[in-house]
Amino acid sequence: MEMADKPLNPLAIHRLLREQGVHLGLVSVYRTLELFFSLGLISQVFQPDGLVGYLPVSFGHHHFIVCQNCHKAVEFLGSEDLQELIQRIHTETHYQVRDHLLQFYGICPECQALLENGDIN
Repeated sequence: MEMADKPLNPLAIHRLLREQGVHLGLVSVYRTLELFFSLGLISQVFQPDGLVGYLPVSFGHHHFIVCQNCHKAVEFLGSEDLQELIQRIHTETHYQVRDHLLQFYGICPECQALLENGDIN
């Protein structure tokens, strides 16, 4: 999983492990993902088709951008510039914001080149 550039769902991780000769039950994959997520070692990435995958993350504040064509995901550093938005949300809703998920979708450079060449729609 540490080498993945696309978010992997539990079934894909289970399949890859079996292909590598690791015989781990699917329930163990889910439990391990839950543990890694709670420790901040992986992040949930929402794919354009609505499926949730997981990718390893670096420490600190970060977000992902996901290609809408090939589903490749790239992590980028987050910013504390959201403070104004968080304050506005608090003022309007009276909720105390404790966390957030910000993710972008677009077309990666490789798919942009394919689009320009007419190789994909």
